[in-house]
Amino acid sequence: MTEALSTHLLPGPWRLTLVTNPDDCNLSCDMCPTGALPPAVRPRRMDPALALSVLEERSGSPLRQVIPSTRGEPLLWAGMDTLLAACERHRLRVNLTTNGTFPGRGPEAWGQALLPLATDVKISWNGARPATAERIMAGLSFAAALEALRRFLLVRDGVAASTGWRATVSFQVTVQEGNVEELPELVRLAALLGVDRVKLNHVQPWLPYLAARSLRRTAAAIARFNAAAAGALASAAETPRTGGGRVLVENGAPLAPDPASPAPRGPCRFAGREAFIHWDGQLSPCPHPLASRGELGQFGSVGHTTLGELWAAPAFADFVAGVPQHPVCASCPFRRPGGA
Repeated sequence: MTEALSTHLLPGPWRLTLVTNPDDCNLSCDMCPTGALPPAVRPRRMDPALALSVLEERSGSPLRQVIPSTRGEPLLWAGMDTLLAACERHRLRVNLTTNGTFPGRGPEAWGQALLPLATDVKISWNGARPATAERIMAGLSFAAALEALRRFLLVRDGVAASTGWRATVSFQVTVQEGNVEELPELVRLAALLGVDRVKLNHVQPWLPYLAARSLRRTAAAIARFNAAAAGALASAAETPRTGGGRVLVENGAPLAPDPASPAPRGPCRFAGREAFIHWDGQLSPCPHPLASRGELGQFGSVGHTTLGELWAAPAFADFVAGVPQHPVCASCPFRRPGGA
């Protein structure tokens, strides 16, 4: 597959997230709804035919990239092979986040399936030391994850050598009190392994007990994050990455010391640019948790009409136009400066 952008005529998103299987995971991280909440009696799983119908309808549109799920473990979804084949057929790239256990097939087989199509594969990685990583990601074996990652990176390099296409592999870190001091060490680990990027995401206190882990909650917590992030950036600058270059550290800019306003808000990166289709076909304009509950508005389902029609509908257009004034959007943590 070669990278290409279509000369599109249809309106619509450049990137599409399909929330394929939000209740399926083989780990139990208590900072994630999949691991923290009781198992669903009827796990929510997208019908692969629904995903395929959306991609077919989007042919000739601006769509360039597909994200399978953002909650749960997407590699457990039974429709993944079908989705990857459709992405290759429609010349779409894949952007995927996995917990790094590579369930069912192992890192080589999943690497061969994903890496020729992927722009980036993010591995949830929450500690530089075994005890830290295993405490935050319950059920993880750090040693097994490390070995699997080494094997996955070898596939990345082999695919690049044989095809000329090189996907990036990133660490996605949920920064919190339990791992913040390890950020510089974690970046050095990434460099040693040949990981391309370390993306820092603050823990979202969607449950009361997570508030105590947030590094945005007090001036002292913010100071700890700022010191650790500065150390991470220094580690990236000082540590050559195996394979060449330096590890990119994303979201490492210092926060302001005021917990009420720790970071200035940038433009919304999602509304009017990306689409989020939930397991049952419902459209959301962004990944905010309230959007998945319909609290930003009701925008319809691709099970009943096309994404193109929903995108052009007055309800969606009015929401996009009103984003700067919407009370949820005004305080949204995803609105980072320069996020466009």
